[in-house]
Amino acid sequence: MSQDKPDSIHGEASISRELHGSRFDQAAATLFPEFSRSRLQSYIGAGTLTLDGHAARAKDKVAQGQLLVLAAAVEPAVSWSGDSRPLDIIFEDEHVLVVNKPAGVVVHPAAGHADGTLVNSLIGYAPELEQLPRGGIVHRLDKDTTGIMFVARSYLAHQSLVKQLAARSVKRVYAAVCRGALSGGGSVDAPIGRHSSVRTRMAVTVGGKPAITHYRIAERFKHHTALSVSLETGLTHQIRVHLASRNNPLIGDPVYGGRPRPPAAASTELQTMLRTFSRQALHAQTLAFDHPATGQRCQFETPLPEDLLQLLSVLRAHDTSLPL
Repeated sequence: MSQDKPDSIHGEASISRELHGSRFDQAAATLFPEFSRSRLQSYIGAGTLTLDGHAARAKDKVAQGQLLVLAAAVEPAVSWSGDSRPLDIIFEDEHVLVVNKPAGVVVHPAAGHADGTLVNSLIGYAPELEQLPRGGIVHRLDKDTTGIMFVARSYLAHQSLVKQLAARSVKRVYAAVCRGALSGGGSVDAPIGRHSSVRTRMAVTVGGKPAITHYRIAERFKHHTALSVSLETGLTHQIRVHLASRNNPLIGDPVYGGRPRPPAAASTELQTMLRTFSRQALHAQTLAFDHPATGQRCQFETPLPEDLLQLLSVLRAHDTSLPL
């Protein structure tokens, strides 16, 4: 992989109408998603991330039209070890890797997950990724969400993919199965922030970050619905939180779905499937973006994993498919 490592980081972003009134550090986290919150806090404290050309405090409020400018030295990459676990690679070239993530795999090392993550496998496959921010990761999937992800393999790609995500030009479509028989497609436009009392959870909350989720019915059952879900924004747990806020949580969601509730008079097969489905029924199925080097529009898809196929098979047999 040929690439020149920059000596410094430069970036600019304007405060949008949606971010008007946010804290400086919260706006920065939205506008510079490639950096961790702690890294952005350090930039703010050092004065290398400025607001309209001046140093500001993390808690200061920002206004629409103000300009954030980042000018900082590149810090040494975090040293993460590679491992030899195989990757399901859909596409690769010198700039981008597109992979299919299985359930049960954390995307990158964090507290409680020092190794065995997707990043460890990526570095084992392509050691040069260790020199990129976060090992080339520019977006995430939850541990038990399966499906397609792209990974930057060059600095050019990293900058391009981050900008595309911020501009909402990346197409992301998910297959999901939720509780309840929905009557039609629609959208959820509701801000998401930290849960007021359970800090590991997210919630629809006043003062949260803007979040928009679109969904359409893929297949309808008597008591459940298979959905095709697309994201305008990409906040933590967004699909899970938005569907749960409608009282249509994902089947198997251990955080937002509550205890399994098979419908009355459900068959033994359906009860067993609903009680034992051990993860949120969510799969990142389609990903489309502009290639960082060529500008060509690329689109990739992944088939449903076996557990979701089995879930749908049981629903068709024991929860009566209904016409759309």
